[in-house]
Amino acid sequence: AAMDLFGDLRRMNKRQLYYQVLNFAMIVSSALMIWKGLIVVTGSESPIVVVLSGSMEPAFHRGDLLFLTNFHDDPIRAGEIVVFKVEGRDIPIVHRVIKVHEK
Repeated sequence: AAMDLFGDLRRMNKRQLYYQVLNFAMIVSSALMIWKGLIVVTGSESPIVVVLSGSMEPAFHRGDLLFLTNFHDDPIRAGEIVVFKVEGRDIPIVHRVIKVHEK
């Protein structure tokens, strides 16, 4: 399959190759602009996360996409779903708040 790709590239003329590279660059830059736009609109540094474990079933299943916002200025209440980072871990944690402890 890789040899077919290189054969196809050799058969392309320079203009076709230029347009293919330009098209790929536009797709990548569009994806980055959409991602940065989501960061600005949602106020979240990770506007989209993937559920990696089954701990939130049946509400969320493995592989589900969560779209996050960071607009909530009110105190967190029981029943809400929160996403937070733990120092030393790259993957954010998703949990439902069961009980809020007051200090």
